[in-house]
Amino acid sequence: MPDNSQRIEEFTKEVAQMNLPDNRSSRDRLFLIAGASLMGLGIVVTVLAYFIGHGTTNPLQQRDAIVIALIGLTLAVVGAALFVRYSLAQFLRFWLARNSWEQTTQTDRLIDALRTDR
Repeated sequence: MPDNSQRIEEFTKEVAQMNLPDNRSSRDRLFLIAGASLMGLGIVVTVLAYFIGHGTTNPLQQRDAIVIALIGLTLAVVGAALFVRYSLAQFLRFWLARNSWEQTTQTDRLIDALRTDR
């Protein structure tokens, strides 16, 4: 691969021409942070509900603690889903752009090879 640096430069130029949105200011970044925050909040709420439920002998308060714990688990699951979805979105967006560029390059090479065979 003697022309590897040239291919890298071409790839970076192609990506720059695509005008992809900036990840730091995008909605994806916001949802990624929200997902991580919801995971943490869900764990905290669940632990607090555990201590509320075990700190009393009143069945009504224990049932309330169960409901609070279920809300905490729901927050944690929703947060994990958001986090996984938007963290994969960043990776897959770059992968798709790179894959598209590589396929275009391979197609161009194949066409050039077929033209020189004639």
